[in-house]
Amino acid sequence: MQAKRKIPRVMSTQHPDNVSIPFFAETSDMSGEDEIQEAYYAFSHLGCCEQMWDSEGKEVDNYVVKKLLTKYPYFFKQKRLGRDVFLTLRVPNPTVEKDEAKILLETLESIPRSMDVAKIFYGDENFSPVFEVILPLTTSAAELNRIYYFYKNFLIDRQHRVIFNGDITLAEWIGSFLPETINVIPLFEDIHTMLRCDEVVLEYIKDKNFIYQRVFLARSDPAMNYGLISAILANKVALKKLQNLSKYKDIEIYPILGAGCPPFRGNLTPYTVDKVLIEYPSVETFTVQSAFKFDNPVEDVIEGIRKLKNFTRYPLKEFDEKFALLMIEKSSQEYRRVVEIIAPLINEVSNFVPKRRMRKLHVGLFGYSRSIGKVRLPRVIAFCCSCYSIGLPPELIGLNALKKDDIIGIKEIYRNIEHDLSVAMQYFNPKCLDIIPKNAKDAILNSIELINSLNISYEPNLNHREITSQIIKIIKDGMKKSLTDIIVEAAHLRRFLG
Repeated sequence: MQAKRKIPRVMSTQHPDNVSIPFFAETSDMSGEDEIQEAYYAFSHLGCCEQMWDSEGKEVDNYVVKKLLTKYPYFFKQKRLGRDVFLTLRVPNPTVEKDEAKILLETLESIPRSMDVAKIFYGDENFSPVFEVILPLTTSAAELNRIYYFYKNFLIDRQHRVIFNGDITLAEWIGSFLPETINVIPLFEDIHTMLRCDEVVLEYIKDKNFIYQRVFLARSDPAMNYGLISAILANKVALKKLQNLSKYKDIEIYPILGAGCPPFRGNLTPYTVDKVLIEYPSVETFTVQSAFKFDNPVEDVIEGIRKLKNFTRYPLKEFDEKFALLMIEKSSQEYRRVVEIIAPLINEVSNFVPKRRMRKLHVGLFGYSRSIGKVRLPRVIAFCCSCYSIGLPPELIGLNALKKDDIIGIKEIYRNIEHDLSVAMQYFNPKCLDIIPKNAKDAILNSIELINSLNISYEPNLNHREITSQIIKIIKDGMKKSLTDIIVEAAHLRRFLG
């Protein structure tokens, strides 16, 4: 199976970061049949090669393949699922998501059933419609092996067992189980694990005859947990390590980057594709999230995806890894200090951020104990939206820990730093300093002073500033009315929710 396939260049995802509601959605919080239509739309109209299908944090639809093939037969006869376009399942990680652990088993069980549907639809068993799963929050090779070997040893091998002594085998009774193996894609979301991603991947592939391995690097959660600078530098170090591993083991490593539209989450929009490709030239697959797909004119979306698909990747240039690690440590400490201070305000505003998907409510990775107590934050999209909505771009948080010379050095690695900061500064509202504590206010003022010292030019978005001023006034007056409509109004100007 590995030898036959093509590697997708553009992965459509279900991240709920869009402001606008797509034309095919029945409700503002998409779910169920809306997401079936979304997958078809991403393939047929936008030109995406792959759809990530979430099996965590929501009611799982394990009949997605059957629904796609029966609802859109003409398209999928022309573009075969599993050969030309791909459906990749994101499954729960039982190590950290205990309450959803058994959903993993249900999802893996659905893979052979999807193969049965495809066999009837296509008339052969040449390609499985689903053969890869993404494991979020990966921290070890053991977590990957558990999925790989559970599928092989508990789901596939059982078909050869007899039902009872002297009886027929399970396969003779209900049919064969295919595919015989699946690919497991690690998704690294924590910086400490990301920095040793090569060790985890090496341990996982050492006893397998793979000719390639896909590796998913998160871009959003590292930013929320450690700040913009740390997230990007960690991505770069990880990509370099994967590049070296590929040479060392003589195996193709295909990185996937989970970039969103806000600068804080990747600054991948239909209008910044060229810059992102320069920033991450060794990435094979880029995610296009909901804001990319639904908050921009469709012709621009299609053109952006076309550019991503036609790009030929090339290796990252050498850089000073020790310097990168030093900057990660330096900026992340200050970022986390400031976020601890503003967390109550962010949590309060996040209650008014509209949901765009039917998802289980749970906190993100950011949760740690300090002497002042335990901090919890919303998921990253709501966190970003809350920050932008009060005129405090999250890109500014933690930047004050760095000096001008540090930024000059970082620019050798993070090539778009000035551009990303200039975009973020469009949404800064000085009035946000009226509602954040003084020890956080000083940090933000120092970040702005640093940006000004670098002569980074930007034009404030005055319409956005006017709306965020209204939000700030409501907060100062004691939150006596809902912020949701005004938050959405500001998000429309940015072309992303968070």
